[in-house]
Amino acid sequence: PDRAEETWAVVVGSVCSLGSVGTGGMEGTEGVGESDGVEEAAAATSYDSWIQRTFDQVLRTSDLRLSLPAGQPVTVLALERYMAEVPSPTMPSKAAVSSSHVHDAPLPTYCYDVTITDGVYSEKCLLAPELNLLVHKNALHCGSCVEITRCSYMYNEKKLCDGFLCIEQLKIMGMSDVGTPLKQKEYKAKPRMPLKGGKKHYLALWNNEDPYGDIWVEKKLSQDICVDEFKLTSLFHLEMSWKTKMSAQPLLVRVLHKARLRYYGKPDTKLDVPYQAYFEVADHSGMMSMVLWNSLCLEWYNSMKNGTVLLLEQYAVKPSYPFKTQPSLGKLHMKRFSSIEISLNVRDPPAKIHIIPESKVKKEWKLPGIKYDFITRSELDNLPNNHSCDVIGLVKYVGRTERTRKRDHGEDFWIYRWVHIVDGTAEEPFILELFATSQPAVFEQIHPMTYLVCTQMRVIRDTVENGSCTTYLTTSNESQIFITGWHKGQPYTNDTKVKSFIQWIKTQKEAYHMEKTAIGGYYPFPPVPNTFSKYCKNSKVESVLTTISEMEKEIESLHYRERKRIAIQGIISAIRYVSCGSTSQDASGVEPMQMSKQQLFQRCISKSNHVKEGRKKYQQSRETSHGQRSPASVQEQQYIVTRKAQAKRKSETAGKRDPPVSRSPYFTRSSGKKIILHTDVKESCLSRKESQEVTELSQPSGSNKEKSGVPETVQAERICHNSWQSALWAAVKDNLKQHLHYSRVFPESFPCKFDYMHKEFLLQRYNLQAAKCKPKEWETNEEMICFENACPLEYYEVVILGINHDIAIDVAFLPACCLEDFHLFQAEDVLNDAVLTSVSGASCQQETINKEGLSEIFSLSDEVVKAAADLEKQHVICILDVCSLTEDKVEVFLNKVYKITGADVINQT
Repeated sequence: PDRAEETWAVVVGSVCSLGSVGTGGMEGTEGVGESDGVEEAAAATSYDSWIQRTFDQVLRTSDLRLSLPAGQPVTVLALERYMAEVPSPTMPSKAAVSSSHVHDAPLPTYCYDVTITDGVYSEKCLLAPELNLLVHKNALHCGSCVEITRCSYMYNEKKLCDGFLCIEQLKIMGMSDVGTPLKQKEYKAKPRMPLKGGKKHYLALWNNEDPYGDIWVEKKLSQDICVDEFKLTSLFHLEMSWKTKMSAQPLLVRVLHKARLRYYGKPDTKLDVPYQAYFEVADHSGMMSMVLWNSLCLEWYNSMKNGTVLLLEQYAVKPSYPFKTQPSLGKLHMKRFSSIEISLNVRDPPAKIHIIPESKVKKEWKLPGIKYDFITRSELDNLPNNHSCDVIGLVKYVGRTERTRKRDHGEDFWIYRWVHIVDGTAEEPFILELFATSQPAVFEQIHPMTYLVCTQMRVIRDTVENGSCTTYLTTSNESQIFITGWHKGQPYTNDTKVKSFIQWIKTQKEAYHMEKTAIGGYYPFPPVPNTFSKYCKNSKVESVLTTISEMEKEIESLHYRERKRIAIQGIISAIRYVSCGSTSQDASGVEPMQMSKQQLFQRCISKSNHVKEGRKKYQQSRETSHGQRSPASVQEQQYIVTRKAQAKRKSETAGKRDPPVSRSPYFTRSSGKKIILHTDVKESCLSRKESQEVTELSQPSGSNKEKSGVPETVQAERICHNSWQSALWAAVKDNLKQHLHYSRVFPESFPCKFDYMHKEFLLQRYNLQAAKCKPKEWETNEEMICFENACPLEYYEVVILGINHDIAIDVAFLPACCLEDFHLFQAEDVLNDAVLTSVSGASCQQETINKEGLSEIFSLSDEVVKAAADLEKQHVICILDVCSLTEDKVEVFLNKVYKITGADVINQT
């Protein structure tokens, strides 16, 4: 078709570099005034646009399907999700999985619309359901450069509109250099709703609880209306008279609690926007539940906040839902009317809602204020389990965002992250488990050094037999979270304990707390119960134990950032200490090369990834320099490393390489031999192969200023005997039917220090992948962005042999990472009794360092190896934490080991 606008589109450079692509329109028209020039430009533009050519070609085919053997790379600008109207045939239904639930409805599945650009036009296409796995694994995401090799043209039989492209086959070429994506004109304009089926809105990409898209009204303006007080009724009178057929009188109420959104859509649901949101509202007579339904959620949910005063003129009254959660009244002493609830919908009757400005609220209305129940960290240990409270604190640690599946084999997930906050009343922090609260703008911006307020949190207390107790707080259905920038105007700002916290903050030095911050990394919470029988009681799955042969299938089924705990039986057969060392090997794994101090002590992330052939693979930057071998006297002594007093040494530049070292990965206890271990730092310095050599390294320096200086090369070698293998393993390891290697640890597994200069980059890295490409909010002139690690880059590789001696799996064991003055990970014993034990306390570590001159991790390693050796030939139960980081990067950590007891055998029979 003839389009004058697109005639003058200018295409400059690669289509995968959006920063250099013309935007179309009337630019570049100067000097072109003759008709033949226009025709030539139109012809050129036609060939410049891959989208336009593809539309023309596919519409000429008889079956509306087109193969593109030499496809042109295009960039993914957005991925948007919505519920499919019929379950995908590739997804098993609940009935197929469990015969005991044959009457359960099929689990919902989802479709994905992909917006692509060729640099001239953008176009929204449907992703074929067979390719959904690429989104589930985050292999396909916004910013991906892809080559579409097969597509088709489809019409929506439920809508009177043009058709759309369906992507049936593609190749992921890598990452596009999407700096600031330009606004390309759509080749075929489409409404902002899903392409396939009759759905009218998109869901958030990774969960159903967060509002997503422009259809959600950000803020409804309060209205200056006249309230006729003589026509008002009270909640008490409403409960007494609701069964009569009298028309409901206007209500004047204040919102006390707000619950997260609930999406109740089903494949056969005919509603356009199946959402529901509960509120607790009150007047002078008491408190009652109020429900916002369907499309009214889009219009009002974001505007109805805790403390908002509402005038309801039309509404319905219905019996309350009996299984709804009830928020705690706390210090608010009033009657709760729990038999009925107020229902607000678009019909029967159409609700009339008005927001009254706080400045217009009169005292004679006697609307109750919000009463909070803030606690301090010093008070937490005295509170009972499931107690409801509010907390405020300074954020010291923020974990990466992870997901957990709501139902087995389903595609619905909860989103959560772990956060530490301190309030100055105790040395220990609050440990918070924060699930998404339908506040994505707040949840995704939580970072160290911000002031965090969490309301309606529940105390989780687990007391074990020896009297020790693990306590943390988790969100409830009515929890709300607020960070710096969101506190203004909130009712809690007048609370006494909030004011006390602010006074404490004014006495603190930012640099002192900044030094103790961390973000990201593997976090071994919630703690595993101390006995296996208790673990079985807490488990929600039908079969607690998984076979090692099933592990590979379990791991492959994980979605992006999905965390899962798996229990297996086995025999601890070998263990060795591994550290991301000062040496690296090339791909052949032959000769180690010396690395600069920045690469040795910091994880480095490339500023940008360039488009490359084949599937994108993670690869750590490797800028190396050769260094002279350290003196033998230095090699014989244990390398001393602390964060505050670190040995600084410069090695002279030379063309020599270290000679090859012993390739024996394991040694028996009786041999008494020592081995120099080397690490391959390619792909985060970690290897699965038995022949891998590893070397210890020192901890990073605590000063950011040192990073800007001239890089110093360090050769950190240590003769180490912290490896062991059992005689059984030596006998069977060469005759196994299957050996699974999951002992690799990635940079994302280690927490790093928070850096204000790169705050936006760190938030983007540890949040979930965004649904749409956004302009980069960080700039750097450096080729690399380096972050100091918050703990040593050290771990153990553990081999678990199957109890039938025919299969084995390699996993990683990460000792508890601690900041200098308090626990970052307050992990308990990983193994009971004299088995593998985690770090018991930061103060003990510091004392060990000061007295012995050694880092705590080195003094721990001998004990860990000895404890593992004591388990030789014993059948144990291993609890594994498994998380899919992205694509083919999966971390598998040993969390705990149980010795099998008679009670465990009885419980399993």
